[in-house]
Amino acid sequence: MKRTGILILLCVAISLPACSSLRHHDEDGGRKRVGIVFDIGGKDDKSFNAAAWVGVQRAEKELPIKLRNVEPGDPTSIEPSMRAFAERGYDLIIGVGFAQAPIMEQVSHDYPNLNFVIIDGLIDNPNVASLIFKEHEGSFLVGMIAAKTTKTGKVGFVGGMDIPLIHKFETGYAEGARYADPSIQVFENYVGVTDAAWNNPGKGKELAKAQIERGADVIFQAAGNSGLGVFDAVEETNHLAIGVDSNQNWVKPGFILTSMIKRVDVAVFNTVKELIEGRFSGGVHLYGLENEGVAYALDDYNRSLISQSVIDEVDRAKKEIIEGRIKVTDAMAAK
Repeated sequence: MKRTGILILLCVAISLPACSSLRHHDEDGGRKRVGIVFDIGGKDDKSFNAAAWVGVQRAEKELPIKLRNVEPGDPTSIEPSMRAFAERGYDLIIGVGFAQAPIMEQVSHDYPNLNFVIIDGLIDNPNVASLIFKEHEGSFLVGMIAAKTTKTGKVGFVGGMDIPLIHKFETGYAEGARYADPSIQVFENYVGVTDAAWNNPGKGKELAKAQIERGADVIFQAAGNSGLGVFDAVEETNHLAIGVDSNQNWVKPGFILTSMIKRVDVAVFNTVKELIEGRFSGGVHLYGLENEGVAYALDDYNRSLISQSVIDEVDRAKKEIIEGRIKVTDAMAAK
């Protein structure tokens, strides 16, 4: 695609005032320019993209950067958006989600003097920082909480796209539940096998209701916008759900048992800060329980739903995972 066409696409995505600043670098007052390309779920998904958005917004407030963002809407718009930032010489270009990894691998290769960040993807180019999370560890902890909370001895998992990354959540969750109660039953379903699986709340609700009919009274969702349908299902049937990526306890107060948090916000902010301080480095940046990269959420919205004895037991398990005494399967590494 010609450069003009790429810029037109980006202008549509981020508005005409933003395009003006793209054309006039001097207007940025010497600040570092950071561009972020969201996954198709968009920055208001209350989950994964939203966490990345929180991180770059914090960076914009606290650090000398000029921030621009693009919500592609469909997969075909991701590469033109990313290349538009690259053609304008942005100092840091962030791609949200594993699906952008093949695109960023090529774009970062074409622009070796620029810095890139991929969230949940692995890229071997030296100018790319790969932010990777130990989702299986955090999922183990919320699996324990589910097992200690269920009254039926049956819990569920609803994933978005049926891919190895989401298998990490499912496997860790099931292992944590069975660690707390070896006799527990764990049901699992996926919304689909394409990108559309992240944006189908109706299907998420349908799968959750099917699990509830089988007896599940706590359901962990790792499904993007589709997970909002899981929340609707538990609210309608007076059961409980577990949120993902961001702290979603507030979305349906009283019906969200906890959330498995990926501190994408912290990882993104730290990476931008490293850029500003001249410490940016490519390669793998790993976030797990040991550096609070993953966690379970406890706040005023759910504190009454989890007893102190359960919190104590889960925190002991957390310590043992960090020390290596409890081994949680990484479903991606096991492939």
